[in-house]
Amino acid sequence: MQNKLTVSASPHIHSSETTTGIMLDVIIALTPAAVVSVIFFGLHALAVLATSIISAMVFEYVSRKIMKRSNTLGDLSAVVTGIILAFNLPSTIPLWIVVIGTFIAIVIVKQMFGGIGQNFVNPAITARIILMTSFPSLMSTWTQPLVTKTGADAVTSASPLAIMADITKSADIKAAMESAGLPSLKDMFLGLRPGSMGEVCAAALLIGFAYLLIRKVISPIIPLTFVGTVAVCMLIAGRGSLEFVAYQILSGGLLLGAIFMATDYTTSPINRKGKVIFGIGCGLITSLIRLFGVLPEGVSFSIILMNIFVPHIENLTTPKPFGLVKEKKEKNKEEAKA
Repeated sequence: MQNKLTVSASPHIHSSETTTGIMLDVIIALTPAAVVSVIFFGLHALAVLATSIISAMVFEYVSRKIMKRSNTLGDLSAVVTGIILAFNLPSTIPLWIVVIGTFIAIVIVKQMFGGIGQNFVNPAITARIILMTSFPSLMSTWTQPLVTKTGADAVTSASPLAIMADITKSADIKAAMESAGLPSLKDMFLGLRPGSMGEVCAAALLIGFAYLLIRKVISPIIPLTFVGTVAVCMLIAGRGSLEFVAYQILSGGLLLGAIFMATDYTTSPINRKGKVIFGIGCGLITSLIRLFGVLPEGVSFSIILMNIFVPHIENLTTPKPFGLVKEKKEKNKEEAKA
């Protein structure tokens, strides 16, 4: 019997990387921020994280069963979605809202569009936006970390980003920042400030970023262009104040979004030019919402909007195959010969 060649579509590239291996690397990169969130916000934060992961896995398994598809729990993508969703929630959020969020992320955004690799927007971010519009009060209740410089218990307070939104409207940025009662930049970097569970500690997020770069799981292009664009916009808005820029970068979910959500393989461009456009777009939209919008945060909305534009960005930036001659040029040659 003769051997037959199996012809498949390009690209014909073999790699030792697997979806499970990539997701495991992302989980490892998220671990420092997860540990810090539990230490800073207590056992309820651990309950939120566990509920988000477990319910995401349950919804993944059940929905695949109902849709008569193969089990995909082993690829760990549901675990990653559960962690990232938990990171975008306040530590005091009721657990039943967490379950609603994972249902939206896994069943509606992911599985109803075909599963991993088929969703056109980031599941965790979409769930967060829906929860924000459905439960605005609960989704904007922030607490101080349990462990602070004064050792005080956690209390409800405004997030630094909300304070920065008021400062932006001030005529004297420097004076407004001095009287606003913001945490020090050191505390902002270490995470000793109110915010969502996974966004507060910049140090932990940067450790995860370094790990992903070393493992070559993500490219630095999107995070750097995203954060860099916000920095330039805020430098202009802050009238040259580097301190204002630093607080804008460390406040809210900018680092969390730029490192772990904007770089999602499925919903971000593949080629370098596309990544640059995507990152700049995310940065511009984030800055516009922070400076002129009703809500102080714009990271989630910017990523979702740019996710929608990804197919168009890909069409504009995909390199042309070698030797390809445009139809218009060929037509002109034929007319010249005639």
